[in-house]
Amino acid sequence: MTAFNLINQLLNFMAPAAAVAVLLVLAGRLFSGFFKSKRPSAHSWRAQAAIVFIAGVVLLLAGLLLFGRDGKVASYALLAVGAATCQWLLLRGGKA
Repeated sequence: MTAFNLINQLLNFMAPAAAVAVLLVLAGRLFSGFFKSKRPSAHSWRAQAAIVFIAGVVLLLAGLLLFGRDGKVASYALLAVGAATCQWLLLRGGKA
């Protein structure tokens, strides 16, 4: 495998985590009146997106290790639930 192919594979593996992270942060900003606590968020939108992205990549790696291959629907379900939980915690959803 050449270096170009390796980079292409890694970027394609991380693309769903990046898309989910950006969409969650944008949705959190758009619907901030419904989901956010009264206190301001401790992180900027870039920091939130980076944290959710890293959590998403870790969850996709866990799905890859668990199932032995990439692209399983269960891995993407784990990504969606885990990234949403991470964003909820970042927005202090448990504290009113």
